[in-house]
Amino acid sequence: MKQISRFCLSAGCLVASIAAAPQPPQKTSMEGARANRSKATIEGLVRDVACPIQNLDGNATHLSMKCAMACVRAGSPIAILTKDGDLYLPISDKMPDYGQRKKLMPFVGKYVRVNGIVFERNGTHAIVITEITEMKEVHVIVEEE
Repeated sequence: MKQISRFCLSAGCLVASIAAAPQPPQKTSMEGARANRSKATIEGLVRDVACPIQNLDGNATHLSMKCAMACVRAGSPIAILTKDGDLYLPISDKMPDYGQRKKLMPFVGKYVRVNGIVFERNGTHAIVITEITEMKEVHVIVEEE
């Protein structure tokens, strides 16, 4: 990354380009002693994150597929909403974190069982997904508007 500086004197301005030292990649350890993590299996509905936060009537077995898909296609983060109302945000197992959208798009609007590593901090839940399967035996009421 280059840093551009402009120096102005009475005779005019001089533009200097200073090369900043490259920054080492951010690192994390999933085995870190300070991380509040555990292996877990969660079950829930894959959907956009906005609706269940803004609409308290939203639950894990009822959704408007048209609305959820419109939100997801517009870039809304994808989350897993459990029957207890907890939202789990999918994260990668690396830093910098990379998107999980590609992995979850085929499951939007479906009830799933997810195995992985759960992280929790101040009421926020995240999961590193190691396995995801649709639970076809759980009936999801889908409104087709």
